[in-house]
Amino acid sequence: MAKLGVLLMNLGSPDSPSVPDVRRYLREFLTDARVIDLPVVRNFVVPGIILPTRPKRSAAAYASIWTPEGSPLIVMSKRQRALLQDKVDFPVFLSMRYANPSTPKVLGDIVKEGVTDLYVIPLYPHYAMSSWETAVVQVREEAAKLAPKMRLTVMAPFYQEPGYINALVESARPHLAQDYDLLLFSYHGIPRRHLCLGDPSKAHCQKVENCCFVSSPVQATCYKHQTHKTTELFVKAAGIPEGKWMQSFQSRLGKETWLEPYTNVTLEKLGKAGKVKKLLVMAPAFVTDCLETIDELAVEGAEEFIHAGGEKLTLIPCLNDHPAWITYLHGRVREWQESHTHA
Repeated sequence: MAKLGVLLMNLGSPDSPSVPDVRRYLREFLTDARVIDLPVVRNFVVPGIILPTRPKRSAAAYASIWTPEGSPLIVMSKRQRALLQDKVDFPVFLSMRYANPSTPKVLGDIVKEGVTDLYVIPLYPHYAMSSWETAVVQVREEAAKLAPKMRLTVMAPFYQEPGYINALVESARPHLAQDYDLLLFSYHGIPRRHLCLGDPSKAHCQKVENCCFVSSPVQATCYKHQTHKTTELFVKAAGIPEGKWMQSFQSRLGKETWLEPYTNVTLEKLGKAGKVKKLLVMAPAFVTDCLETIDELAVEGAEEFIHAGGEKLTLIPCLNDHPAWITYLHGRVREWQESHTHA
């Protein structure tokens, strides 16, 4: 008889804000070939330039957001797991693509529990080779070694799922009810070059005019299209007036061109233009608040915006433990469970 289990997968966080732990985390993250796919950068720039210098700077940033319970991303991911566990009668596990709890270790625990059918939920709404894909490849490779007979079902990117959009709207509703001039959707960026890598046809991405808005099967693996779709659906569901929202991309690394417009440049332009004084910012690519939201947007972003002439930047929290988000996850798990029941 099948024994069911669920695995939530998130990005990860250093074990502590110490420089050695941050360096260890960055080494694992930045040497992933799906994160940095250029061998010369991954094999020479990362160990020779980035790892000797960046961990100290990043450790200070992590220290500024660290809580008594630990990393905000880990703490909240554990809470999401516990809340989902309360709704189902089979085990729910949590692993991180990088650092701890590691996917190989957690899969070992899953095997010990006797799970035969595992539903894997990568906590990334949008497809990207550096997020959703690398998590899925890792769990499949590790499961093939540890439990080759275990049946894996992977939840696809959910960027346009009604339950996800509803959860975003419900979580943002209290902030949207306040007085604001503009809502900025800030998505994590990726190198623009990655868009073409994700187009198996090699005939649509950046070759068809307005390619992100022209329907095509390749958009199943187009991060940029999927972010625009999330924004479009949110704006419609929340009733955001035309002209009262924008979209940008944050967290770029290195010198090559990433998806534009860049969030930091956008914040500066908005501040200098003088028309936007009260700015709302949300980051739909993240389901859990982390360094990129708590520090990069709410602290650094606010400083950039206000220094340029703005008055106030308010970060709308990620979905975190909002009931509508947990309800959506539970609904997807229930659908999977029912598919097994009727199989």
